[in-house]
Amino acid sequence: MNANSMSRPKSPLHFEDQILEQGDMISKKLHLLSVQRFPPNARKTLRSFSLAEVAVYLGVSQSTLKKLHLDGKGPSPQTSSSGRRSYTAEQMIELREYLDQHGRSESRMYVPHRRPGEKLQIIAVVNFKGGSGKTTSAAHLSQYLALTGHRVLAIDLDPQASMSSLHGFQPEFDQVASIYDAIRYDGEKKPVSEIIRPTNFPGLDIVPANLELQEFEYDTPLAMSNKTSNEGKTFFTRISRALQEVDDRYDVVVIDCPPQLGYLTITALTAATSVLITIHPQMLDVMSMGQFLLMLGGILKPIRAAGAEVNLEWYRYLITRYEPTDVPQAQMVGFMSTMFHEFMLTNQMLKSTAISDAGITKQTLYEVEKAAITRSTYERAIESMDAVNAEIASLIHASWGR
Repeated sequence: MNANSMSRPKSPLHFEDQILEQGDMISKKLHLLSVQRFPPNARKTLRSFSLAEVAVYLGVSQSTLKKLHLDGKGPSPQTSSSGRRSYTAEQMIELREYLDQHGRSESRMYVPHRRPGEKLQIIAVVNFKGGSGKTTSAAHLSQYLALTGHRVLAIDLDPQASMSSLHGFQPEFDQVASIYDAIRYDGEKKPVSEIIRPTNFPGLDIVPANLELQEFEYDTPLAMSNKTSNEGKTFFTRISRALQEVDDRYDVVVIDCPPQLGYLTITALTAATSVLITIHPQMLDVMSMGQFLLMLGGILKPIRAAGAEVNLEWYRYLITRYEPTDVPQAQMVGFMSTMFHEFMLTNQMLKSTAISDAGITKQTLYEVEKAAITRSTYERAIESMDAVNAEIASLIHASWGR
């Protein structure tokens, strides 16, 4: 090698090469952190729940649970050296079944599974703008519904796969299939039952996401232009048709939609029985949401004319990342409440460092050990999250006529 070749500067990398290199670097570093926390072939675990938490999720008093334990009925809790009782999520299911069979209250349903004639509830969680708390809302809602006894399927429809990551799946390394495999147009389509994966929450399964989901956005226009097939012309039925196979396995499906109004989002919305629109109460976000609604309405009208049934049981706006002491945010919430009061959830999801702190370790508030977060911060965040999710659960039950 001569001196000239040694001193010659390297050719600059093209932008696409740089971002591919940096994306690969991020994925590998995150995978390394994940392996350190969750060794290969190890599954994500779930902490035990305190007596107070179990009482809330089962809808009984703590004294009822203590009496069951003292009488030797139901599963035996773990008892710490200080005498504190706790139950695993699996034991909560056992308690639920025991109370359902032996509980005194005839009006209370401890196992809230669908009854004959009750429709599978499919909730699409949407927003056009990133950072609205959409994935946080979808993940916590899915887990809360499972903790309160529902059979839940979460579908990550966002190619960025944030909800999948929260549940222990890193698509580029885990080689997981996505819903794309159940809605694609070619001969490689699979039943959705082959794609579903269990999570660390009993009662909660997930269809993870991967980058291949984006292919649906390119495949659909081609399928629509195919004159020998009607598959593309009815693209909006593909998720609802895929879910028919597992209809009897679940009570609720929660779909985390991508933050864009493409074919994937439209397909989710036409499959949905209800829609949750997350919104951060700031002027730019509300303006963006207004444009999203105009675009969505403009797209759904011709879709309905083409045969889509967009028949929602309910839809609600959920205020997320809310700081009640922030005067402009409080004014924006008041502004929205004036316009959409019957369509606004009564409860808001408060902004909290507890959520971001839990997210550092790819956990939610329902997973993280409470001792890892300042107690007052955690309690304020979980109280807000529970209130939001309980309100949504009541809307689900109202849709069943309960």
